[in-house]
Amino acid sequence: MNEKRVALITGGTRGIGKKIAEEFAKHGYNLVINYVSENTDTYQIAKEIKQNTDEDLEILFVKNDVTDYQSCEELVKQAIEQFGTIDVLVNNAGITKDSLLMRMSQEDFNKVLDVNLKGTFNMTKNVIPTMMKKRYGKIVNISSVVGVSGNAGQANYAASKAGIIGFTKSVAKELASRNILANCVAPGFIQTDMTSVLKDEVKEKINEQIPLKKMGTAEEVAKAVYFLANEENTYITGQVLNVDGGMLM
Repeated sequence: MNEKRVALITGGTRGIGKKIAEEFAKHGYNLVINYVSENTDTYQIAKEIKQNTDEDLEILFVKNDVTDYQSCEELVKQAIEQFGTIDVLVNNAGITKDSLLMRMSQEDFNKVLDVNLKGTFNMTKNVIPTMMKKRYGKIVNISSVVGVSGNAGQANYAASKAGIIGFTKSVAKELASRNILANCVAPGFIQTDMTSVLKDEVKEKINEQIPLKKMGTAEEVAKAVYFLANEENTYITGQVLNVDGGMLM
């Protein structure tokens, strides 16, 4: 059985999730990463994740829909069959379907809650038995600053991210006696594919709201996640770490 620590990262094939995977890879973790698209090039993604590490790490890719409880159950089963355990769970998978509330469809509201919040529940519930058995585990859920502040045009997304914060605090209280720590990372405006297409004047207005006067990077979010999830964190649980350049104070 491989003795490396194992991190399961949902939504780990692109964007912030991929940077989180790369951060854990740099520290020698074996990885379990889900994907949903048939067109996902797992060979290329694995190559990119491994490029900054000398470690002989393994990556298990599993096609999985986090909104499907049985699919999550199967994902965890495959991870344990491959590696024997799961030490870290990062619930990163998420979507947006932005619209003003008066125009928002029930379908768009439900879909965002299903992926972002229900997906976090499905994965956490299936992972905690193995963590409880060995009395060790780290859970990091990716929320958002809009889960704290709210945001016009994102009632569904803000509700899902606020729900993740409440869920995380409850899990932290329930599992503390088993030495399982649960925390949130709440990114602010981060440089991603979505923000790269914004006009310069829009970016300038965003930066004006941020005390550090710039958007964050996916790497900075990934480092915050690793800070909460690595073995040296032994006393931080039930917290929300904002990675937002000081936007919310």
